[in-house]
Amino acid sequence: MDWHGYIAWTAILAQLLFVYYALRNYQYVRVKSARRKEAVYRPRTTLIVPCKGLDTRFQSNITSFLRQDYEDYCLFFVVEDESDPAYRELRALLKASPPCVPGDAARDAQHTTRPVQILVSGSSRSSSQKIHNLLYACQRIPEDTEVIAFADSDVCVPDHWLGRLVRPLRRPRCGVTTGYRWFVPVRNNPATLALSALNGAVAQFLGNSPFNHAWGGSMAIRRADFRRLNIAEVWPNTLSDDLSLSQAVKQAGMKITFVPECLVASYESSTWARLLEFGRRQLLITRVYAPVTWWLGFLSSLGSVLGLWGGAVLAVYAAAVHAEHIVLYAAVPCLFLAGQIVRAVLRQLAAAQTLRPHAAQLLPAALADILACWLWSLVLLVLMVSSAVGRTIRWRGIRYRLVSPTQTLILNDL
Repeated sequence: MDWHGYIAWTAILAQLLFVYYALRNYQYVRVKSARRKEAVYRPRTTLIVPCKGLDTRFQSNITSFLRQDYEDYCLFFVVEDESDPAYRELRALLKASPPCVPGDAARDAQHTTRPVQILVSGSSRSSSQKIHNLLYACQRIPEDTEVIAFADSDVCVPDHWLGRLVRPLRRPRCGVTTGYRWFVPVRNNPATLALSALNGAVAQFLGNSPFNHAWGGSMAIRRADFRRLNIAEVWPNTLSDDLSLSQAVKQAGMKITFVPECLVASYESSTWARLLEFGRRQLLITRVYAPVTWWLGFLSSLGSVLGLWGGAVLAVYAAAVHAEHIVLYAAVPCLFLAGQIVRAVLRQLAAAQTLRPHAAQLLPAALADILACWLWSLVLLVLMVSSAVGRTIRWRGIRYRLVSPTQTLILNDL
């Protein structure tokens, strides 16, 4: 067998490994989601939601945080300035429908409304505005808080979300729990379908794995660990709240637990320009804060494209020159295409199981993911390559330069 044959076998084994990993994570999601155990560990929790501008379906998203089936939590919404449209909308929402406290009669007799505050943090000078908002809120949480939970204002969470997110923290080795976003298309244009598919491919890597990273839009940590890991000192000069926290948790030898039931819907409508900006920003942040993860993603993306298209070219060449082992060469692109389809089917099955209320809206995106997975792999490679260059991003109207994981420059407000 010549060197072409060894490359072909290596590509086949690599693809089978990716399929195995996807199947393993799907089994984890299926088993965890099917258990539906009641969250018996329900400590006093403070939930912090930073807001900037009005996200798609902002009212529904905010209302979902107010209606959590959790007896003992307070809720902080944090904005940069009172001129932010989110501030006015939050005040109107709270005034129109103050959240009721669920629980037993004794607790209800003591509290008629759940503690909710809208905090105004001011502008950041050294970190991302989001982190500045989070730190401002963390300095004001009640002393009896045992767990700090974080969420983004562009997600809509189910009623059980907070209870399920907090539950794994009963185990001492669990350092942080995390869910992840799943984009639910508001309209089914190609760019929005691509966004949902590409984000789903990233979500698929989460499971019972040492490679997990926390995602700041749906994560929780014990307050004692937040202090012990000095997160309040780690965050002030960074841009990424979740990746920097993930690094601190892993360095402490603790586990990042992915909670499938905390996969949350994010309603979105995108254009190709917005998709390219969003994708490059997310991947560039990963390159700076988690370079090993970025390299693994880049090599995986490159391998998927080369395996399918390069394998097809190699098979045609082998047939043209009547090379030996032509069946082996032809098997490579077929197996890569089959592998991409299988992984797309598995992640869409996982999303259908964890996001059942959104099944009808997700159907077009699921079909687009499965039928056009070969196209989305090309788009992902373009995004990976674009993120390999430069360190400047724009996020929520503010431009940042990521000098290093511990230094961020705020360039200007747009």
